[in-house]
Amino acid sequence: MSYSISSIQAPIAEPMKAFEGKFRQFMKTKVMLLDTIMNYIVQRKGKQMRPMFVFLMAGTVGKINEKTHRGAALIELLHTATLVHDDVVDESDYRRGFFSINAIWKNKIAVLVGDYLLSKGLLLSVDHKDFDLLTSVSTAVREMAEGELLQIEKARKLDITEDVYFDIIRKKTATLISACCAVGVQSTDAEEKYVALASNFGEKVGIAFQIKDDLFDYGDAEIGKPLGIDIKEKKMTLPLIYALQNTDRSTRKFIINTIKNDSENPKKVREVIAFVKSTGGLAYATAKMLEFAQEARDLLAQFPASIYRDSLGDLLSYTIERQK
Repeated sequence: MSYSISSIQAPIAEPMKAFEGKFRQFMKTKVMLLDTIMNYIVQRKGKQMRPMFVFLMAGTVGKINEKTHRGAALIELLHTATLVHDDVVDESDYRRGFFSINAIWKNKIAVLVGDYLLSKGLLLSVDHKDFDLLTSVSTAVREMAEGELLQIEKARKLDITEDVYFDIIRKKTATLISACCAVGVQSTDAEEKYVALASNFGEKVGIAFQIKDDLFDYGDAEIGKPLGIDIKEKKMTLPLIYALQNTDRSTRKFIINTIKNDSENPKKVREVIAFVKSTGGLAYATAKMLEFAQEARDLLAQFPASIYRDSLGDLLSYTIERQK
């Protein structure tokens, strides 16, 4: 079955449309340069999956309200701040096919813009005393930084085990989707038990989402275009970790050496991709992704039945069936 963003958004079409206007207002500033950059950021919005998780989860357990809008805005502000800073650190000139802030306005301005977005999000919550939302999102941002640093530390030796890999992606990717779902519940008057349930659901979705991203790197008729970007960047992802754990010592040493010393050579990258495929790395990672997706579905089944819950299920399916 094919899932489209527009059909998934159907139950929250009006709140999402209203959010667009509200978010523009949240981003307003009297400094002309800053306002120009804020407009540029708003125009580059992607599929808006994070606000979708917030609004759908809020609708599942209660009523979407102004606090829900503030929660979605808080997540977008803090997450955008981290992305702007990431592009500076990575010296990246592009973000989702557009020029990055640092590519147009240089590093100093990009860092200051990230700081501005961060403070804007904090003040949005403090001014409305949304301390529960602030706690959830700030915890997620802290964990994202920890995950990034853990990955950098481990990438130097290429010695990431499966347990460490899951720790990294839980912190780097899953924690933010987890926060989106928790914030959705916290913005309503729902029972407290649903906050933990939503957080857990979001974490499982986030892990499945990241494994899907890892699979794109290896290419397959059913998975996506062979890119090998993770290999070039010496990132140890689940298909590669599994393959290395299930081969002989000399092959493992050869593959690790290739990644360390020849990751810029397209021919060598293709050799690593072929090794991962032949050793069952893709099949194993796909099975793990489906396992986490099923765990997420089991958690979702514990929420009251509604069109919002149905759309959350469809959004989960979309994350693991998408082709890009």
